[in-house]
Amino acid sequence: MELIDALRATLGDAHVLTGADTKRYGHEWTGAYNWTPLAVLRPANTEEVAAVMRLAHGAGVPVVPVSGNTGLAGGTTAEGVLMLSLERMNHIREIRAAARIAIVEAGVVLSKLHEAAEAQDLAFPLFFGARGSAMIGGNLSTNAGGSNVLRYGNTRALCLGLEVVLADGRVMDLMSELHKDNSGLDLKDLFIGAEGTLGIITAAVLKLVPKPRAHATAMVAAPALPAALDLLNRLQEATGGTVEAFEFMPRVYMERLAACHPDWRPAFDETPEVSILIEVGATAPRDVTPGPDGTIPIVGLLQDTLAEMLEQGLITDAVVAASESQRTEMWARREAAAEITLSRRPLVNCDIAVPLDQVASFLERIHARLPAIDAGAETLTVSHLGDGNLHFTVYPSTNDAALGDRITETVEDVVAELRGSFSAEHGIGVSKLATMARRKDPVALDVMRAVKAALDPKNILNPGKLIP
Repeated sequence: MELIDALRATLGDAHVLTGADTKRYGHEWTGAYNWTPLAVLRPANTEEVAAVMRLAHGAGVPVVPVSGNTGLAGGTTAEGVLMLSLERMNHIREIRAAARIAIVEAGVVLSKLHEAAEAQDLAFPLFFGARGSAMIGGNLSTNAGGSNVLRYGNTRALCLGLEVVLADGRVMDLMSELHKDNSGLDLKDLFIGAEGTLGIITAAVLKLVPKPRAHATAMVAAPALPAALDLLNRLQEATGGTVEAFEFMPRVYMERLAACHPDWRPAFDETPEVSILIEVGATAPRDVTPGPDGTIPIVGLLQDTLAEMLEQGLITDAVVAASESQRTEMWARREAAAEITLSRRPLVNCDIAVPLDQVASFLERIHARLPAIDAGAETLTVSHLGDGNLHFTVYPSTNDAALGDRITETVEDVVAELRGSFSAEHGIGVSKLATMARRKDPVALDVMRAVKAALDPKNILNPGKLIP
């Protein structure tokens, strides 16, 4: 109670929540993890975060940072410890259009940054389904990915600088606005993807890009995945590398989508084995200025490329969006993935990455091995195909933890054979700790533990997460 009283004196009674007031913070949106925190703290600025950490460090009490709480790996579980919410630190401090940077606090909701950048005729090109609630601090702490990684990279690639509060309350100013700075170790990259285990990100300098003046968006049917990869390579060459999204939805996904949303119009008259959502973004006047017939050049280029591949038999059908409403309809099919995946239980949800030319091989190998483990298991796949990231879900025939573990290890085996990663964009949290222990290079784990011990010797920052 002495600690709680000190925290109330620091933050004010209204921003130290206890008891029933913490309920909305005590679970992830998937419902897979539930907990009761000791208290939820809501600081308003970096100085208050630092004061909280000094108090927690002195008392030896763990602190779990939370932003939008849209994670999928249990990274914010906080049973009996302090949760530190960044939600009040939600100011966009500055957008400098000429330098194409945004300086923001960690509690800024991603969609709000999208809106602010668009008002300056720019874009922050991090895009995924939870953008209306996910916050920048969480995006950075998990190195979030999404649909535009193909062109712009993960969150790490979009960050120039950070402000971080360390475990003992010291504030580290890494708020660089520079694109080149070789003055020692690049410390900011330690904290991006660290899931709050090394420090609390309170602010960031983020890169902005020119807002696309036009999009060319299409749904394409292909007989098999190798043809889809050929399509991607051709489009990248034809457009100068401006393909922003290349999303794979196989037959089983489209069938489940139809079952969940029978009122939605299907993408094609007959469901193909492979459906691909393609989006190309353009900014140059030559690509976006309509011609005499009203055709936008980038849309015409996509149409011509698809027509050529259709004639060659490399794809079997294609529909190019002719309006913004059609584009929205196409994206809705892909963004329903979380709803579709979680509409059935039990499940083993895998977020993996393999080399681009090994996606088909992964699916072939895993589907050949699963029947020996569980003959009644079913699967669902949706993929950021352009960067090799598959969201691969197995629905076991029985709700048996041991069976789920065997399925997980089999997926790990195939991923390892293909030199892939067992965690592409969702992070480790607690759900993948066993996988980290089994599959991560032991020397890499030793280095991670050494870094953690150096920055957080009392192990009070999000303990029990990320590092087994």
